[in-house]
Amino acid sequence: MTETTVLLVAHDGEWTRRRVDSPETARRFAHQLAMPIYDIRLMGYPQRMRDYNARQKRRPAS
Repeated sequence: MTETTVLLVAHDGEWTRRRVDSPETARRFAHQLAMPIYDIRLMGYPQRMRDYNARQKRRPAS
């Protein structure tokens, strides 16, 4: 079974994923910050995140 993670996605699609103890911990975190929370299994990844990943792949290596 996969560990519970929180995926935070910025307005431009940049993202970070972090492990959390449980889904309840994720819900409390989102509630404390007044942020919406979605289940990726139900909603899929946000389009802006997919667009960001595609832009990063096209970017020349530095």
